[in-house]
Amino acid sequence: MVRGRDPLGWLVAGDGYEVTLVEGRVAARATTGRAAGRQLKSLPKQVREHPEVERLRRLTEWLERHEAACVAQVDTWMVSSLPVPTGLVVQVWQDEAWQSVLRDLVVVGDDKDEPGFLRDVTGSGELRMVNLDGETVRLSPETVTLPHPVLLPDLEELREFAAELGVVQRVEQIHRATWTRPADPAETATEVKEFAGGRFGSRFGLAARTTSLGYRVSGGYATCAVRDAGRTTEASVWIGEPYWDGDTETGGLTWHDREGRLLRLREVGPVAWSEGMRMAAALYAGRTVEEGKNA
Repeated sequence: MVRGRDPLGWLVAGDGYEVTLVEGRVAARATTGRAAGRQLKSLPKQVREHPEVERLRRLTEWLERHEAACVAQVDTWMVSSLPVPTGLVVQVWQDEAWQSVLRDLVVVGDDKDEPGFLRDVTGSGELRMVNLDGETVRLSPETVTLPHPVLLPDLEELREFAAELGVVQRVEQIHRATWTRPADPAETATEVKEFAGGRFGSRFGLAARTTSLGYRVSGGYATCAVRDAGRTTEASVWIGEPYWDGDTETGGLTWHDREGRLLRLREVGPVAWSEGMRMAAALYAGRTVEEGKNA
C-alpha cells in the first residue's frame, strides 16, 4: 500500500459519507449536500465507530508495524554488511514500505570499490544506482551488499554527494556515527573506559534508555550483538545490578565472542568496534550532568 495516495478508493461508511486512508490516517468526505466530494478536516461523529473506519484503523496499525519491520530488517543487513540476493531486492521493491527504506542506501555489487546510491529497479530486474561520478549504472549481480559506513573508504565523498542529491536515508547509514579502532591497542587491553562513569539517578532509568535506543538488557549489562566479518561479536556495557533502583554508573565497554570469551581489543573487528562505541556513547549521553559542568 502506498502512503499519501488513494489506493483503496473511497469506501461507503453510512449514509452520506465515505472514508479512505490519506497519508496513513482515516479521512472522510461527504457524498451529499454542499460539501459533497470534499475531504473533511475531521471525522464526523456519525462515522467514527463505523466498521469501515475501524477496519481502516487496523490496516493503518498493520502498515506501521510492517514499515517498522522493514526498517529493522534493512538495518540488520546494513550493520552486518550481509550479502542480499538481488532477486530479493527486486521482489520487495514492489512494496512501497520496502522501497522507501531501500531507496538511496549505498550498495555495492561485484566491484566492492564502486559504491553507489540505489535509486530504482528496472522492469527487467536490474538495480539502478548513481555512482560517485554522477553516472547512473545498472547492476545485476547475484548479490548486493549494503556496507556499514565504517567499511566505506569513500564515506566523506558519499556524504558530500548525498547532500548534492538531496538524499534522505530511512536507515541511518552514511551519516551514522562511526568510531575507528586505534591502530595498535595495548597487547592485553580488553576494555574501553572512554564512556564509563556516566551517572544516572536510577538503574531502571538507564535500563529504559538502553531499550529505547534499541539495545538489549542482559543481567547487569546493555548489549549489542553484531555480525562482523562472518562472526558474531557482542559488545557490552555495565549498567548496574538488576532490580537495583538506586543511582548507578555506566561501566567500561568490552566485547565477547559467540562462546562468551572476552576479546582483547586487538581482536575486535571494525564494525563491532564502531557499533560498541556507538552504544556506549549513546548511553553515556543521557547521564546526569552537574550544574556548571560541560555535558
